Amino acid sequence: MCLNIPCLAKYVLEGLAVYFSKEDKYGLYSNLLFKYFLAEGIVCGHELFVASAKEHPDNILKELPAPLLDNTYRKELGDEGAAVKSEDFQDSMKIAWRYQNLPKVEASPTTHTKFGHYYDISKKMPPELCQSAKWHRFYLHEELSVEPKMKPCNMNSGYAKLLQSIQRIISQEGFDGSDPQKKQRNVLRIGIQSLGSILWGDDICCSDAPEDPHSLTKFLYVLRGLLRKSLSACIITVPTHLIQNKAIMERVTNLSDMVVGLESFIGSERETNPLYKDYHGLVHVHQIPRLNSLICDVSDTKDLAFRLKRKLFTIERLHLPPDLSDTVSRASKQDLAGSAKLLSSGCGAMAMGNKHLDF
Repeated sequence: MCLNIPCLAKYVLEGLAVYFSKEDKYGLYSNLLFKYFLAEGIVCGHELFVASAKEHPDNILKELPAPLLDNTYRKELGDEGAAVKSEDFQDSMKIAWRYQNLPKVEASPTTHTKFGHYYDISKKMPPELCQSAKWHRFYLHEELSVEPKMKPCNMNSGYAKLLQSIQRIISQEGFDGSDPQKKQRNVLRIGIQSLGSILWGDDICCSDAPEDPHSLTKFLYVLRGLLRKSLSACIITVPTHLIQNKAIMERVTNLSDMVVGLESFIGSERETNPLYKDYHGLVHVHQIPRLNSLICDVSDTKDLAFRLKRKLFTIERLHLPPDLSDTVSRASKQDLAGSAKLLSSGCGAMAMGNKHLDF
């Protein structure tokens, strides 16, 4: 996924076929990552295929974030860096003198390495830049109104139509890696929004025992085969918080190359928890690709968090505040201690390397 995340960006065009993103409860931040993926494709000159049953693809492209120029990017990082240094100085004044000489896990980077492009989420991509990109759309409600309903291979009709569209684009536009192509090779970026929701005609989000529990996994199995033999990469967002059947989720995970979940603090107890006061949610890396292997790797990192700044979306290591307010109750402090134990196994896992990830 070329979203300017160092540990994720390099896999999209080097063997990663299916990137599976678990939507947060309100779909706010997962939708932002979805748009970052598409925006990076436009800036890199890739072709796009946008599929949705929720929002019209035309409206999705109109809402893509604007790319930052190099000079603007440096200025933004400079402002953010100054703010981080100010926070670190204030925190250091709260730490007891006996802890000053201990190694400190920092959340801000000492150096910045640019991966891909960076985007200003407060602005929209210029219309002329969107118009210069070649892209294809699939809006389920339009497709169902044009063609009669059909259900081949015991699969949901919406999924079947989507597979037919993807296969047609791969074959006609020259993305099939098995066929020699005369024109210059390019990459197809496929974005599928809220797959598995009731809008796609799937009932896995409505019941613990759905009538057709295998449509989604059949779709992913066929899609994985199409992407393996083509110059394509795909991002899929799924409302996993609505899927009650754990067996379906395990099969979906196994059919994906990379699985990342976003846990938003909106409406939860963590929104008011002092431990997470500087963040908007947690990032759970459930599965990452392993090259030259039949199975994917499972990450043991548990200390990634994200926050939405004025113009940037940042993923960084979650670190405990040096001091909590004296007004925090005893029960809250016990809850914080439990959270700290949960994070302790991951806080040392990323002690080396880049400190945080901007995109």
